[in-house]
Amino acid sequence: MTQAKSLFEKVWDAHVVKSIEGGPDVLFINRHFIHEVTSPVAFQSMESRGLNVLFADRTFATADHNTPTVNQHLPVADPLSANQLDALEKNSNKYGISHWGLGHHKNGIVHVVGPENGITLPGMTIVCGDSHTSTHGAFGAIAFGIGTSEVEMVLTSQCIMQPRPKKMRITVNGSLKKGVLPKDVILYIISKISASGATGYFVEYAGDVFEQMSMEGRMTICNMSIEMGARGGMIAPDDTTINYLKGKEYTPKGEAFDKLVAYWNTLKTDEGVVFDKEYVYSAEEIEPMITYGTNPGLGIPISKPIPNPEDVLDGQASYLKSLEYMAFNVGESMIGKKIDYVFLGSCTNGRIEDFRQFASIVKGRKKADDITVWLVPGSHQVDAKIREEGIYDLLIEAGFELRQPGCSACLAMNDDKIPAGKYAVSTSNRNFEGRQGPGARTMLASPLVAAAAAVTGKVTDPRTLLN
Repeated sequence: MTQAKSLFEKVWDAHVVKSIEGGPDVLFINRHFIHEVTSPVAFQSMESRGLNVLFADRTFATADHNTPTVNQHLPVADPLSANQLDALEKNSNKYGISHWGLGHHKNGIVHVVGPENGITLPGMTIVCGDSHTSTHGAFGAIAFGIGTSEVEMVLTSQCIMQPRPKKMRITVNGSLKKGVLPKDVILYIISKISASGATGYFVEYAGDVFEQMSMEGRMTICNMSIEMGARGGMIAPDDTTINYLKGKEYTPKGEAFDKLVAYWNTLKTDEGVVFDKEYVYSAEEIEPMITYGTNPGLGIPISKPIPNPEDVLDGQASYLKSLEYMAFNVGESMIGKKIDYVFLGSCTNGRIEDFRQFASIVKGRKKADDITVWLVPGSHQVDAKIREEGIYDLLIEAGFELRQPGCSACLAMNDDKIPAGKYAVSTSNRNFEGRQGPGARTMLASPLVAAAAAVTGKVTDPRTLLN
């Protein structure tokens, strides 16, 4: 009798080259994404040891972290960023690696361009020197971030050594209420189990809510798995996955595609599998969310007050320090708090669906005075769709501007930094101290909450603005 396996176990076991007794497994890696920040040192170390890239055709390079989001046709002003971008291009050309640099029509954030071009496929193992590689798990792939030395390991051997994580399943059943988006679902989950509640686990998301989600929504969910400490997150592939991938440039065609689909249909957890830990939630309990602290677990429904220290999972000292940094107080309402910046973008919420949602609030309204809004597509393909669908014209009419693709204000690695002491409603994934710039104060939220802030200049429940 065949042993029942989880989705995670099916994919992991299919890629084990060697198991080391009492140690890690050696995994074969199907896709390796690289960018300008973590790859230059890896290439340098590789060359110092006289090694070569083993499978250049399995490696894909794109520039995203350090890229400016205005005037990308001009030389990059910051010398460190310019050097890293130059190194990525030279290393890619030297070893025959596909490279989508600034100005390339396929350029964009690594975790946006991989899926939208069909490079990411179900049942694969995928790594990148970036923690939010977990995004690709939305396709039923095992995807996780790696360090610089591991980037070198994968470049030279197409394998990596990894301890097998424990299994967690998070089920959300029911139907989401009006104004509740995938970003709210994952912020709700993290608020329930804390920013470290899934440490040591690989998470499978199951239930009605994830089955009903678009691929863009599923990518948002899996993207933020890392924000509760998980090694990664996965959602079983289904017709939504297959329809999204069909016809994309790197997706196999014809008979080869049909064979893959037959395999993908087997990638689901068998009956009777026991998980190391399980959580079950009801969709009806979830409201639009917003964070008030300095880790993604410090989030609340937007209509609720900031909780008492004894009601949160963080230690009391760190909780109070977090509130001090944000200049918030226990019991305060988030509604009505003045906002200085709004950021729509990142590998969490920089896809076309996110811009459609943002536009649904903005339509017929104007940008609030005295607020800076950065709208940054995750790729040139997203930018093109924004224009094709008339969203660009709507945004311009409302007083907004559209920037060029890149990681932008998700992290303080480029020119898009939030000034010290200023408040930002951000659709990115991290609200750590200084994440968006030294002294910046970040509130994580969905595209709808971001749009509501952009047109009112303050934290606003988006449900009050929806038709």
